[in-house]
Amino acid sequence: MQTAILEKGEMDFDVIIVGGGAAGISAALWCAELQLETLLLEAGAELGGQLLRVYNPIKNHLGIETENGRELRDVFVKQIENCRFAVRLQSEIVRVDLEKKSVTLAAGDIFHARAVIIATGVRRRKLNVEGEEKFAGKGIIESGKRDADSVKNKNVCIIGGGDAAFENALILSETALSVTLIHRRKDFRARAEFVEGVKKNPKIEIFTETAVKKILGKEEVEAIILENLQTQETFEKNVEAILIRIGVEPNTDFLRGELDLDENGYIEINQNCETNVKGVFAVGDAANPIAPTVSSAVGMGATAAKAISLGARTARPH
Repeated sequence: MQTAILEKGEMDFDVIIVGGGAAGISAALWCAELQLETLLLEAGAELGGQLLRVYNPIKNHLGIETENGRELRDVFVKQIENCRFAVRLQSEIVRVDLEKKSVTLAAGDIFHARAVIIATGVRRRKLNVEGEEKFAGKGIIESGKRDADSVKNKNVCIIGGGDAAFENALILSETALSVTLIHRRKDFRARAEFVEGVKKNPKIEIFTETAVKKILGKEEVEAIILENLQTQETFEKNVEAILIRIGVEPNTDFLRGELDLDENGYIEINQNCETNVKGVFAVGDAANPIAPTVSSAVGMGATAAKAISLGARTARPH
């Protein structure tokens, strides 16, 4: 039986998986392998999660190299085509009762299971400054790799101090007129080779201990207001494009008060991906701040499915 796209209903399952990224897909594949009746709920219009927003080549997932995240997602989806589990896309969740293992969707559908796997992933952290929402897609770009041509001969500003910020600075410097790198702290989290490459690049200017206060423009980004955190002085920098790379945060807001989370909102789990609530597991980036990689996500999905299969086999709830 092929993977089924579930439309509507109130049904019971062995396992409900919340999130259709690499971790959720892996968990679904393994649940099917272990003959667990499974429902995969994905908020988006297609499976893939964060993979759909990875535009750089993926060369560190053992077994396959791809040109981008979508290509790797396609490999995953192809592999599960004949797996026996149900999928519900565009599933907006309005309530999760982890004690009763039930999930209620905005459409009114209610699903029950004896185990729940949380695989909700992470989202890019925002600056939360004036102009950020207004200029999304109007000068605030999503990816150095994807948007390199759109910033040709423009002044670009990148905010962040990690690998992503530095790698994108190097990528965009190939087409941009100039690149300004802004970081709140004095030291960088980026790998030494990235930092060295940026410092040697004559087209890249670095401002440390500097924060973004406001993004300016009419229809498109035209400038950015910055503050020197040592002197509290503000100054304006003319830029036509901005890339924000200040890290990520887990999609776990709906779980506060329901599960044990760490100080940054990541779900706390044991070696079997079990949370503090019996029968509730967490996999992927939402539960893995140390190694948020495709390989880790895939392995965690398999671990949770195996742990459920090996656990006490109780009757499905009614």
